[in-house]
Amino acid sequence: MSRHFLAASSAELSGGDYGIVAVVAVVALAALVIGYLLLKEVLAAGQGTAKMQEIAKAVQEGAAAYLNRQRKTLTIFGAIVFVLLFALPADDWNERIGRSVFFLVGAAFSFGIGYLGMWLATRANVRVAAAARESGGREKAMRIAFRTGGVVGMFTVGLGLFGASVVVLVYTGQAPKVLEGFGFGAALIAMFMRVGGGIFTKAADVGADLVGKVEQNIPEDDPRNAATIADNVGDNVGDCAGMAADLFESYAVTLVAALILGSAAFGASGAGLVFPLIIPAIGVVTAVIGVYITRARTGEGGLTTINRSFYISAVISAVLSAIAAFVFLPSSFDGSDGNPAIIATVSVIIGIALAAVILKLTGYYTGTEHKPVKDVG
Repeated sequence: MSRHFLAASSAELSGGDYGIVAVVAVVALAALVIGYLLLKEVLAAGQGTAKMQEIAKAVQEGAAAYLNRQRKTLTIFGAIVFVLLFALPADDWNERIGRSVFFLVGAAFSFGIGYLGMWLATRANVRVAAAARESGGREKAMRIAFRTGGVVGMFTVGLGLFGASVVVLVYTGQAPKVLEGFGFGAALIAMFMRVGGGIFTKAADVGADLVGKVEQNIPEDDPRNAATIADNVGDNVGDCAGMAADLFESYAVTLVAALILGSAAFGASGAGLVFPLIIPAIGVVTAVIGVYITRARTGEGGLTTINRSFYISAVISAVLSAIAAFVFLPSSFDGSDGNPAIIATVSVIIGIALAAVILKLTGYYTGTEHKPVKDVG
């Protein structure tokens, strides 16, 4: 099979392939359900004293004001880009319409994830603080904090995987080109939220320090300083809204890239479109397992608890991905050297191993119990 044919041919899905993609879409919806259940669990936790709730309310109002203002600006910008995308080359108008429509879908999902991340963080903050005051508060606080992150994680993979699955089901061979719009929308909005959040965060941080500590001699992080509230809003803007949107963008763009490369590599075979959806669906299952097995042991550091859950989930993911590769992919393929199932399995394992290495290195250079941080201290 020539390179020209691989590039020119469009993938076709069989009846079984459609069934698998439909199952993947259901798994994505299940991730959203799990995320909603985790959300209800977080919001059910106590909010502490009246003073704690008062301060939390101020931070929540500031966060809402920022996001609502940003939403208005991004809506106008997104509408302009939506129209401009029609001017880009495409095979037909069906592709043009799909690319522009799913640009809006990707942009909406990206902003929605960012909004959810910040909205929930400003409500989980006070609940984590309240849980830490209770008996056995360390474990309770970590549980609430980790499951807050689990909510955003589940909605990220759920929306990203569902969007990609719908495009593959509707557009089949044209899916990779339509998905370019989906990934572009996610990336564009994430960029604005990340950059805007960073500017807001630093402006509020410096303002709080100058006005509070320098001019008014108020202790740092004192809620009597209005700029301190803005500083806390800024922390949530940069580290929650921007980070969550950035996370969705990374997930969506990686998924789109895998579908484009898979379609090019397998040509007319539907495996190039289906297998890149199977792997993240497996990731959803193992992520749910990871969330529910994360329980802090007595005297154990929080990072140790999280690392243990990650390694367990990683091993399960590697095993299930290998099984999926050998069951779904052929043992040979025209125009390709080697066994596609083995190549795919090794690729997935390398990706998981690199994630583990990054986790280990990050923990070493930022953990308070390791030499680099102790030397700085």
